[in-house]
Amino acid sequence: MKKIILIAVLLIGSYTSFAQESIFDKFEDMDDVTTVVVNKEAFRMLSTFKGDNAKSNDYVQMVQNLNSLKVFTTENNEIASQMKNVVGSYLKKAKLTELMRVKDKDANVKIYVKKGKDDTHVSELLMFVNDMANKTSQEAVILSLTGDIDLNKISEITDNYIPKNDK
Repeated sequence: MKKIILIAVLLIGSYTSFAQESIFDKFEDMDDVTTVVVNKEAFRMLSTFKGDNAKSNDYVQMVQNLNSLKVFTTENNEIASQMKNVVGSYLKKAKLTELMRVKDKDANVKIYVKKGKDDTHVSELLMFVNDMANKTSQEAVILSLTGDIDLNKISEITDNYIPKNDK
C-alpha cells in the first residue's frame, strides 16, 4: 500500500512540475480577452528550421532556449483592472526588476525582468501596457516571455533586423 501511495505522489508531483501554470493563465478563458500562447514545444519546432546565414542561426539559437510566450489583451474595463491588480500582486512576490517604463498621454508601458544565470541572461521578461487615453474602453496587455533569454543575442538580432537610417 505504501508503494502505491508513493508512486501516486511521485506521478502527481512530476505532472504538476511540468504543467508550468502561470498566475496570468486565469485570463486565458475569459470571453473579452484575446490570448496568444506559444509553448516550449513550438519553440523547439521553430528551432529545427535551419537558416542559411549567421543571422538566422542566432535567431534559432535564441528561440530554442525559450519556454513560453503568453500574451493577454483586453478592452474590457473590469478585466483591465483585474490585470493591473494581478500584475501588481505578482510583482510583489516575484523577484523581477523594473527594466524600463514609458508613460505618455496614450499608454503606460512597464517592462520587468527576472535575473538569469548571469548578467547577460534573464529568465523572464514581463511587459504590462495600460491604456491611458480612453477611459470608457480601457485596454490592457500582459506579455510574459520565459526561458533562458540572452540579452546579447536579442541585441544582435535587433541590430541586424532593424533598418538603420544613414542620414
